Amino acid sequence: MTNWNELESKCKSCTACRLCEGRHNVVFGVGDRQARVMFIGEGPGEQEDLQGEPFVGRAGQLLDKMLYAVDLDRKKNVYIANIVKCRPPMNRDPQDDEQDSCIGYLREQTRLIRPKIIVTLGRIAGMKIIKPDLRITREHGEWIERKGTWMMPMLHPAALLRNQSQMEGAFRDFLLLRDKIKEVCPEVYEDIG
Repeated sequence: MTNWNELESKCKSCTACRLCEGRHNVVFGVGDRQARVMFIGEGPGEQEDLQGEPFVGRAGQLLDKMLYAVDLDRKKNVYIANIVKCRPPMNRDPQDDEQDSCIGYLREQTRLIRPKIIVTLGRIAGMKIIKPDLRITREHGEWIERKGTWMMPMLHPAALLRNQSQMEGAFRDFLLLRDKIKEVCPEVYEDIG
């Protein structure tokens, strides 16, 4: 089976789809590789492509604030990855064939981490991971359980920056996440010390 170093090395040299042509960096993922909680976005934007880390632009700063509000931290107790590891041109949605070319890396990351909770960020990630007909504005904050893993779609931080009226609902989702962590993997908070 694949280990982290092999997987990251293979991913960083990937040329399976056209997204590799314009990338500066492959955005593999960041965080605790033994995290019980995993966040999955759709793909890197400009700042992520330049820095090689997911969610580092304005949306990432908002995500960090929301994580902090419920005692989570990208460096300590969560792992953050994307469906596609290379930036789609002009930040367009990753196309189905691009997602299909890249999803194997995410599946391997998930297999290695074995999270108890998966949070998808935005419509694209929710549709790919949770269900194809997901209605993000209606279904964000709703839990589903699949094979012992709890999953919740959340609004994408970039969408919250564009539509501040959704901020209150998004924060409620983070409170629901905190409660679910306390229920199914309380060690996430016990390890903070």
